Amino acid sequence: MKNYKNLEKLFTKFGETIDKRNPLPEYPRPQFERDSFLNLNGYWDYAILKKHETLGEYQGKILVPFSPECPLSEVNRLVMPNDILYYKHDFEVKKGFLQAKTFLHFGAVDYKCNVYLNGKHLGEHKGGYFPFNFDVTDAIKEGINTISLDVFDPSDKSYQARGKQKIKRGGIFYTPQSGIWQTVWLESVPEEYISSLKITPNIDLSEVSINIDSTNNTGCLVSVFENDTNISSVYPDADGNCTIKIKDPILWSPENPFLYTIILELGTDKVKSYFGMRNFGIIEDEKGIKRLMLNNKPYFHNGLLDQGYWPDGLYTPPSEEAIIYDIKSMKDLGFNMLRKHIKIEPLRWYYHCDRLGMLVWQDFINGGRDANKLLNGALGLFNLAGDDTNYRIGGRQDEEGREEYYVDAKRTIDLLYNVVSLSVWVPFNESWGQFDALKAYDFVKEIDKTRAIDHASGWLDQGGNDFKSMHIYFVPIKLPKNESRCTILSEFGGYSLKVEGHVFNKVKAFGYRKFSSSQDLEAAYIKLYNESIIPLIPEGLSATVYTQVTDVEDEINGLLTYDRKVLKINAISLIELNKKVRL
Repeated sequence: MKNYKNLEKLFTKFGETIDKRNPLPEYPRPQFERDSFLNLNGYWDYAILKKHETLGEYQGKILVPFSPECPLSEVNRLVMPNDILYYKHDFEVKKGFLQAKTFLHFGAVDYKCNVYLNGKHLGEHKGGYFPFNFDVTDAIKEGINTISLDVFDPSDKSYQARGKQKIKRGGIFYTPQSGIWQTVWLESVPEEYISSLKITPNIDLSEVSINIDSTNNTGCLVSVFENDTNISSVYPDADGNCTIKIKDPILWSPENPFLYTIILELGTDKVKSYFGMRNFGIIEDEKGIKRLMLNNKPYFHNGLLDQGYWPDGLYTPPSEEAIIYDIKSMKDLGFNMLRKHIKIEPLRWYYHCDRLGMLVWQDFINGGRDANKLLNGALGLFNLAGDDTNYRIGGRQDEEGREEYYVDAKRTIDLLYNVVSLSVWVPFNESWGQFDALKAYDFVKEIDKTRAIDHASGWLDQGGNDFKSMHIYFVPIKLPKNESRCTILSEFGGYSLKVEGHVFNKVKAFGYRKFSSSQDLEAAYIKLYNESIIPLIPEGLSATVYTQVTDVEDEINGLLTYDRKVLKINAISLIELNKKVRL
């Protein structure tokens, strides 16, 4: 395909040093952690066949959890909408691992899969961004077991959530990925066990509300620790609810990301989690201007757009160190927020944001059919509003797709509700797959009242309650007049520099304003902030999201190159400038 010509295989330093015998060995769910853990990542058998073809021999080895389209998988092959991707893996369960119940977990599989264990069909799962599991108690055994999957991924040829994946990649759209892309693992639990945990801190009342689901809620001991000191232990009621007072709470913030520990104990089952005492929302400052709020005080969000793509792993970070590097390098430069753009990350990414102190804005994943490009281009260029109950604007003609959006929205909120650093939900971006945004706002607010909501990031503004959300790349940055909502610049910048030896596409490059040297880029970047951003903060600008953390494929507008090996602007200059980007 012509879209895949003249492309370089770039590797990060993390991908270059990956342990192929044990890729991504870390426990994948730090918000709900048990000792029982058997990681099934590694080399699996695979085959990619047309739908009408019958599986015979497997075609080779794939390094799980990397999707077949990416270099680290060692497959480097597109899975097309008329293909089926097959997996098979033999693994050993050693004596003593199995307890009363055993669950097989998948961090994420894109998009629809059937799963089998030792020939038994465990079930089907649909949705490419969410963890799921099967009870395999009746299928698993000590010794050698065989797991197999068949996966179907329509990519951008249907209405399902897919983010920026596009078969005809290029510009602001990227190589699609399919199949397993997060850790596969087993856990085993006793007869009485804990299933889930929901945590809601309240700094105004100096307490944390906890809800658990287990086989015996009143028998589950809930303990909270400040460092190593047990400050309270209680038993929930029959519905799994309990409230624990936190005397003189240590408030979580990017400047002091303090985390309390929770230990749940039910019989021999033990789960570890954590939380932070903080609150988010919108508040008026002393001038009556609506501001983003952290811990009951106005707080400026100085952020970056974060696509979460890797040249060697696509959606999958090559290592734990890679995850930490992206977050910590931006924190060290003085930024305090990342807008996770149209992707849901593995849960360890959010854990590191929590412990390192990096605020998160979380986009929902866009879906829908191809929309009217001319109309959407005009909406974007002139920052216009439109009627999103006209479903063709956002490519939302399919009722099934609209229904699936709400299923995925609920999954997203449930999955990430306990994330300490997550401060803003973003249901729609730039009209992509947008429909009924005001209803979506109400839907999200009903489930989660603890966070602000950017109902229509960029354009197609429907007047949602929380934000006036602007994307400005081509015209001077100005604040809207007579705006009663909190004003945020949720995308801007995109200044571009091609760094030879570190580019993905040798002949094509995308950026909003291109520069030929790092000196010119740095001067323009500093001027942009000094003249167009910092003066607007006292006038009402409450957050900025610069595009972006790294280059991504054709896009060369990152602060870092795609391989994370070159920072394009002097670090000291960024640090000194960011000291001024605040209230």
